[in-house]
Amino acid sequence: MPVLEGRRILLTGAGSGIGKATAMLFAEEGAKVALLDIDKDSVSYASDLGGVALSADVRDEQAVTTAMRAAAEEFGGLDGLVNAAGIGMNADLEDLDMDLWRRVIDINLTGTYVVCRAALPFLRQAGDGTIVNVASGAATRNGKGRSAYIASKAGVIAFTRGIASELAPDIRVNAILPGAVETPLLQGMMANQEAREALESRYAMKRVGQPIEIANAILFMTSKQSSFMTGSPMVVDGGQ
Repeated sequence: MPVLEGRRILLTGAGSGIGKATAMLFAEEGAKVALLDIDKDSVSYASDLGGVALSADVRDEQAVTTAMRAAAEEFGGLDGLVNAAGIGMNADLEDLDMDLWRRVIDINLTGTYVVCRAALPFLRQAGDGTIVNVASGAATRNGKGRSAYIASKAGVIAFTRGIASELAPDIRVNAILPGAVETPLLQGMMANQEAREALESRYAMKRVGQPIEIANAILFMTSKQSSFMTGSPMVVDGGQ
């Protein structure tokens, strides 16, 4: 039997990369999926999965609340949430102006808070709810030019632990810490093949990850196979 049979799950950042791979995997595993992205066209494939496409900027509390209600009304409730929306950046401190700092923190960290808070009433009502927040392995390492990104993702890990304590035992909250993954975000950060090879050399697996490999970890954290895990940061980074 599919491991998510009958579960109703909203995923943010579902337009590409990890979010899209996870949405497609979840649908294969029997879940009803609500796909949220700032670009609604990017989640138009939701109809192919028997799901619903939603548009909202995760920084916009009202827009997120409206989308969450629409998903809950469509499915008769929500059992799970995956926060995969996020942005990357490269800027040394002297070039990191306040606008860029706020953009990274607001999307990656505050956006996670906004979505979790909007989902909370529905997850509580359903019982046995799950939240999986996509953080980053970068949050545990040094990283030149990535201070805002590292701070935002470290905040996601800390936020995950904090609300896991509050919401247990009815809702489990865990985080996934990917390494570099073959997504449009990574491709935009790789200047050339030399830069890519330098990045891959840092990994024991000598390659970057594929979105489906991260999606499989998110599936584990959403399924009953991880029923005794909450507040846990799971590293999926090819041995970096």
